[in-house]
Formats: sequence, structure tokens, C-alpha cells
Amino acid sequence: MRFQITRRALLAATAALAVTGSAALAQDRVTLRLSAVNSETDQRAVAMTEVFGPAVADFADFQPHWNATLFAQGSELEAIASGDLEMSITSAQELATFFPEWSIFAAGYVLQDAEHQVAVFNDPLMDPFRQRVQNELGVRLLAPMYLGRRQVNLRQTQDQLNVQTPADLAGVNLRMPGTDAWQFLGRALGANPTPMAFSEVYMGLQTGAIDGQENPLPTVVDSKFYEVTNQIVLTSHLVDWNFIAISAELFDGLPVEQQEAITAAAQAAADSGRAAQLAKEEEAVATLQGHGMTVYEPDVAAFRETVQAAYLDSDFSAAWPEGVLDAVNALGN
Repeated sequence: MRFQITRRALLAATAALAVTGSAALAQDRVTLRLSAVNSETDQRAVAMTEVFGPAVADFADFQPHWNATLFAQGSELEAIASGDLEMSITSAQELATFFPEWSIFAAGYVLQDAEHQVAVFNDPLMDPFRQRVQNELGVRLLAPMYLGRRQVNLRQTQDQLNVQTPADLAGVNLRMPGTDAWQFLGRALGANPTPMAFSEVYMGLQTGAIDGQENPLPTVVDSKFYEVTNQIVLTSHLVDWNFIAISAELFDGLPVEQQEAITAAAQAAADSGRAAQLAKEEEAVATLQGHGMTVYEPDVAAFRETVQAAYLDSDFSAAWPEGVLDAVNALGN
């Protein structure tokens, strides 16, 4: 039997092959759903949307979900571990709930600034920390994201209270979040830590129920605390950070070139977000000074020495691997 291929049949076959090829290409694309608690206007969200997403667009469909709309806060890492989620933005505090040694990276005066964060993350001292997260939770940490430095914000003028060392905060009712870890940090700073809901802080400052509060400077501006306070003490007692996280199983199953592209995209997004947040902090200083507030730096070395000694003499440091704090300090200024 002879078969005759007509022009119509050839065109039909070509079209079928094109459809099949397109489907194959579509199947080859990787879906990267990211779930995080921050809003879409947060610097982390902006960096991931405007830098990370476009950088991987050739082979991945990046689908960010903000405001905990996909997974509830605190459940993202478990969702990645179970294969129900591809990416998240996690914190040292959250990682410490799984691996207690991570609490060192959420303690006061361990990290010194944004540059120090990057140096610590890229140093071999971080390898066992990251490896355990990957081995036991199935989560790979790609890059560190800078959240900002927390500073002390007081009602008193500098003439009334000039803070240079922790001793100068004795008797100062400083609002701190209510958890044991935050209350401990407040005491280590020399203050009388006072738990209070954030929504009540403005009124607390206005009425004198508290003498001060501590937060990154953009928060002071956004919450208009400059209306009810007079000074900012640049203690930088907690340099907070997050980490861009991805499923280790998914990542390991990708071609090397895609692994490299995802890693480079995460680092670029982290760099972009870091630069934006640092600029926002600088703008906040100018804004606060424009509102008549005094902004000054105390003896940060004295604060660091006192606070680190308090941690080392507490149960909080029990899980810290020996020598890690010294290694982290050596990477700083």
C-alpha cells in the first residue's frame, strides 16, 4: 500500500508538532510560588517583584503572594518542607524555632550593619547553619535581605537624658514587644522593658505611660512618633534580616544554569532591597531632624559589650556553637 502525503496533511502534521513542542516547553517552565507576610509595598516585595521575577522569567513563572494570602505566617517553611510551596522569605527568629542555634542571629548586637550581614552570610561559619536547614527541613537559603537597624526613641530631650551607655537607660520605661526574648534584650540594654501592643505605643508616649520605644527609623516616621518624642539614640541594637528561601528538592532538580540564574537573581534582589532600605533610613534621619528631633550616636561599643555579656550569661546562648560569636564579631568593624 502506498501513502501519499498531501500538502494539507503536511501542514496539519507541522501544526501538531508545533503544539506538542509548545506544550513541552510550557511543561519545562518551573513554577515559583512565593508566600510571605509583608505587604507588596515593602522593600522586600518590591525587590522580589521588580528584580528577581524578571531575572528568571526566561524559564520560571514567579508568582509572589504577599500579606500571608497563600500560607499563614509561620507555616511557610513547613509548606516548603512538605512540597506544597516553592519559596518564602524567612527570618532568623523563625528558623530558631526549628534549630535553636539560629537564635544567635536574632540576638542583640550580634550583627552590626548591612555590610556585616552579607559578610556573615557568605562566610564559612554559616555553612553548618545553612546545611542543617537544608538537610532537615528541605529549605535552601539563597541570600540575606536587610530589614533595618532598630534604634531607641525617647520622650526626654537630650538635655534631660543624654544616653551614652546602658547605665544611662536605668529606670527608663522602654516599650518592647512582649516575648521573653524581646524583654530580655530590653533589660540587657539597661532599660525597664515594658510590654505594650504596637497599636498603643503612640498614646503611651503621649501620656507618659512609657518613656520610649525602639524600632527602625522608617517606622518612627510612618507612625509619627516624632509628634510625641524628642530624641533618637542610634543604638543599632538589633540589625534585623530575612532570607530568601527556596525548596531544596526543587532547586536540586533544576539544570545547573537555572540554579545559577535563581541564585544570582536572589542575590540581585537582596542587593536592590538593601540599597533601598538603607536609603530609606537615611531619608528618615533627615525627616526626623526636620521635625526638630535630636539624632545622635551613643557609645555603641559599650552597649555591644554589655549586651553580649548578658546573652552569654543567660540561657539564650546555651545553643550557640562555641566560637561562632567570636567569629561573627571578627567579621565586623
